[in-house]
Amino acid sequence: MNTIKKTKWGIIGCGKIAHKFAQDLSTVPDALLFAVSSRSLEKAKNFGDTYNAVHCYGTYEELSKNSDIDIIYIATPHVFHYENTLMCLRHKKAVLCEKPFAMNRIQVEEMIDTAKNNNVFLMEGLWTYFLPHYQYVLNALESKEFGAVKKIKADFGFAADFNPDERLFNKNLGGGSLLDVGIYPLFAAVSILGYPEKIEAEATLGKTGVDESCTMQLFYKNDVIASLFSSITQKTNTEAIIECEKGTIFIHSKFHEPSHLTIQKNGVSEKINFDTKTHGYSYEIIHAQKMLSQDCKESTIMSFDRSIELISLLDSVRNIIGLHYVNNTN
Repeated sequence: MNTIKKTKWGIIGCGKIAHKFAQDLSTVPDALLFAVSSRSLEKAKNFGDTYNAVHCYGTYEELSKNSDIDIIYIATPHVFHYENTLMCLRHKKAVLCEKPFAMNRIQVEEMIDTAKNNNVFLMEGLWTYFLPHYQYVLNALESKEFGAVKKIKADFGFAADFNPDERLFNKNLGGGSLLDVGIYPLFAAVSILGYPEKIEAEATLGKTGVDESCTMQLFYKNDVIASLFSSITQKTNTEAIIECEKGTIFIHSKFHEPSHLTIQKNGVSEKINFDTKTHGYSYEIIHAQKMLSQDCKESTIMSFDRSIELISLLDSVRNIIGLHYVNNTN
């Protein structure tokens, strides 16, 4: 009787997003949650017991040294992505690192160079790229079915209770709207239109120095504009609207998660639904495993170039709005 060879996953960090990832990992037949780690062994064991992990560790390095692990998912706060990724790569471990890849382009470039030098797979975990509805939109736009893109409007905002000690409002943990949720509207623009010719941005900086909201305008050739907004103090529709020469695509709320579309073309509206039974992380999991099975060191979808484009865009917006993080290169 043939048994499926399972990809052995490790998870570093046991927060909210790690729970969703572990839940989706359990739905992928050839994936196994092999090890989990937290800075607290008790927390790691509680997480591991919940999702039937084979090993639980009280330090990240212990997990990264486990020779049986095939790939490690990094789910720690933004400011730790860089150091956690480098540690794993230097232990010759493949890495799927949650977005944003790191705090700035200099860090991202070092992560990529380290992956290349150690000949191991590395990918930024920007899960939206792999979702069925988003792939449908990209394929439709590439086919020119709707003609050229004329305008993009995308937002992501929610109203969080102010707490200076929480990660969202903590500058030392990379808090603020831009890195946490603004990355999604920016990703929508860069994945559809590429890097802009000009960037305008303004932000509301709160008591703790983080951007509580950020308005961004990206300008492209032929008068194409992407109008983007993010906020951690204001609830928005969290949708993306793509206006084209021959029609408009509406990605409904929440556009960065498994969602559905409305297509308006020639005066006719058509709704398109996608049957997604998981949180949505399963699609990037399946892709990462495919890359490993093909001995790829870089994703064919979320490429190094795309990650560099995205972090460069985030850096540019931060510089414009005057948002600088302590203990980071820029």
